[in-house]
Amino acid sequence: MSCVILAAGKGKRMYSDLPKVLHAIAGRPMLRHVVDTAMTLNPEQLCIVYGHGGDLVREALADVSCEWALQDQQLGTGHAVQMALPALPETGSTLVLYGDVPLIRLITLQQMLDAGQGDKMVLLTDIVDDATGYGRIVRDADQRVISIVEEKDASEAERHIREINTGIMLLPNKHLHQWLGRLSNQNAQGEYYLTDVVGMAVADGVEIATVNPAHSWETFGVNSKVQLAELERIHQLELADRLLQQGVTLLDPARVDIRGQLEIGRDVIIDVNCVFEGKVVLGDRVRVGPNTVIKDAEIAADTQVAAFSHIENARVGADSRIGPFARLRPGAHLASGVHIGNFVEIKKSEIGEGSKVNHLSYVGDAMIGKGVNVGAGTITCNYDGVNKHNTVIEDGAFIGSGSMLVAPVVVAKGATIGAGSTITRHAPEDQLTLARARQISIPAWKRPAKDKID
Repeated sequence: MSCVILAAGKGKRMYSDLPKVLHAIAGRPMLRHVVDTAMTLNPEQLCIVYGHGGDLVREALADVSCEWALQDQQLGTGHAVQMALPALPETGSTLVLYGDVPLIRLITLQQMLDAGQGDKMVLLTDIVDDATGYGRIVRDADQRVISIVEEKDASEAERHIREINTGIMLLPNKHLHQWLGRLSNQNAQGEYYLTDVVGMAVADGVEIATVNPAHSWETFGVNSKVQLAELERIHQLELADRLLQQGVTLLDPARVDIRGQLEIGRDVIIDVNCVFEGKVVLGDRVRVGPNTVIKDAEIAADTQVAAFSHIENARVGADSRIGPFARLRPGAHLASGVHIGNFVEIKKSEIGEGSKVNHLSYVGDAMIGKGVNVGAGTITCNYDGVNKHNTVIEDGAFIGSGSMLVAPVVVAKGATIGAGSTITRHAPEDQLTLARARQISIPAWKRPAKDKID
């Protein structure tokens, strides 16, 4: 089996400079969804027909092993498949998919392959209440498919047919070259319709089978931002349903967005308006508070992430407490039992077991040991304008509120830094270190007053 994905359309109604097939569903380009599904079928050959915004399309799929066929002029679906012919073998079958139909399911395509055994043509059709805009499936008295009639070419009687062509089909290669060479653009749209091969198959005595999708949305295409948003919600609800079936508690399944791969343990609770991007792993009994964004991160068991937290490229150990309004930036590695509180930012730092950074602090390029308490308003001053420098805070140290730790600097084991200190040198073990300007009061001082204007 070979696969051709048609992805050359401009998408005028998207009102965007981005090629239509690169608009995202669940954080990935629509075309990527289709390619990933197709690759799961292990096709002998995969060919993507591209056109509008071709360089961008090829760049977005640069990691895919496939053939590329350029369609300079968009002259219809039949013309698009003609562009792919040099990449297709003479034997087997070709599955035709569309780069703007992102939700087609693997199980449906597998049913088509099963139905196509013996060089049959297989059409994916659907029964809809309103068939406006779709090609109609025309059958004879014995319910055999005899043609597909496009809406603009359909008679009044044919427009009442409710079985529609989705465009997805499986074609026998030994006939395909001949059929495509016989296509004509003598129709209402002046295009080369791929659907015309159905009539040719009937004339050549090729059996035509049909398969219906379990869900109509599998075959929905995207031609506007409205349709893109509709499919996004459909897909997110499907993803939410899978999580529910795995035992995850979603406080509102309609208000969660998964834009990547989410691995979930047991008894996980996810509050509303949470976004998961890239690869995210949530361990057993993790609780994620509302309006939280987690990207490419691992959160170990029994950890609670409070509301409005943002975690990216970070690891959080078991039984930790994050947030609310905390930010873990790339390279933040937290051991178990760590507390990161409100308006705290951690970047490229390791925080040891049981340590706490609870309030209004910035920790960057730091190594913090076990049982450390970092007071409110503490900053590791890690950047000199050119280079980043490291701060080391050893086990059991206590950093008083409002402290500035000017890197490179070491706060030794058990040391205490007095509140309001600016530390520029080594703070020795088990001692109190203060670095404050002397406080003075001036009794005769008066506040400045505004000059009087005549």
